[in-house]
Amino acid sequence: MNLEAYWKAALQQDADAMRTFFHEDAFINWHNTNEHFTVEEFIRANCEYPGAWDGQIERIEQTDNLYITVTHVFTPDKTASFHVTSFIQCKAGKIASIDEYWGDDGAAPQWRLDKKIGRPICSLEGDDK
Repeated sequence: MNLEAYWKAALQQDADAMRTFFHEDAFINWHNTNEHFTVEEFIRANCEYPGAWDGQIERIEQTDNLYITVTHVFTPDKTASFHVTSFIQCKAGKIASIDEYWGDDGAAPQWRLDKKIGRPICSLEGDDK
């Protein structure tokens, strides 16, 4: 499974390219918003989003036919930023299902800042750890 190519197609909102990665009866769940999509619904949600995306895969793990990706997804102008964790189940080299969890990137809540606990993983300029 070429997850780099899949994510490239998704981030470029390339519906035709995205379709090539899925079994026709695949499904996608977005747990944060309690949504279950067919492949075509998922592609519409991704490709008809009113705006452009950019991003990069930060981590890929594999156990048998299950791939786990952590991807930083953001708008080109960096006004919106998310981290998405995807559990991608594959069958015969194609995606059979995705369970995805999206989280908004942002500052720690004020109550933790007030306690002066923790520290940044990386700088705001995007330097690595």
